Amino acid sequence: MILITGDTHGDMTRFSAKQAKSLKKNDSLIICGDFGFIWDGSKAEKHRLKQLGRKKYNILFVEGVHENFEELRKYETEEWCGGMTRKISGNLRQLLRGQVYEISGKRIFSFGGGRSEDNDTYLNPSDKAAESRWRMEIPTDEELEEGLRNLEKYGNRVDYIVSYEPPAKISEFLNLGKTDRNHINTYFEQIREKTEFSRWFFGRHHINKLIPPKYHAVFDSIVDAEEEPKAVNALKKVK
Repeated sequence: MILITGDTHGDMTRFSAKQAKSLKKNDSLIICGDFGFIWDGSKAEKHRLKQLGRKKYNILFVEGVHENFEELRKYETEEWCGGMTRKISGNLRQLLRGQVYEISGKRIFSFGGGRSEDNDTYLNPSDKAAESRWRMEIPTDEELEEGLRNLEKYGNRVDYIVSYEPPAKISEFLNLGKTDRNHINTYFEQIREKTEFSRWFFGRHHINKLIPPKYHAVFDSIVDAEEEPKAVNALKKVK
């Protein structure tokens, strides 16, 4: 079983939800950005990460924009289920940008990161730490290119796509036609047009919405990736 949820922002309560408790060994809960449990490297934080890593199921996350990227990068990378990951603790892993995994018999393309709304405030030459965080939240050209190459290896066919940002057309739809897309939205639009997939999950907009036929904005809900989409909270179909 694969369950999908949105931003946790360091809140443990999501893992006490009824749906999460139904997960068994080798099942997975995937978080679409803003995981938020890796922040200050404290003893208390490491204790929580060990707690999560001891879950019998896999906890997997792509990063959002509200992460401590310096702390994340302290964890070593390793291959897992066909793609590169950062192993945080036990069954807790970060799914890296532009990777394809085979998880529970499903092929999943992951791509975290994005561009925060307040990124312009980071461009303060006197605040080098803030500028560094801003630059790490934005995917590099190399990561974008690797994502395209990895999809091509599989004939541009996957079961699910998990990201923080949505494709441009979906972002504009949710923002009622606003066109202030960033280059990551545009990149995902390219993937949307050339890739065959069953469902796309993203956490950017902090809402729980189904955009028919196969796009899911997830926030604090938990969605069964293999379950047929329901009409509840559904918006009109996007072609």
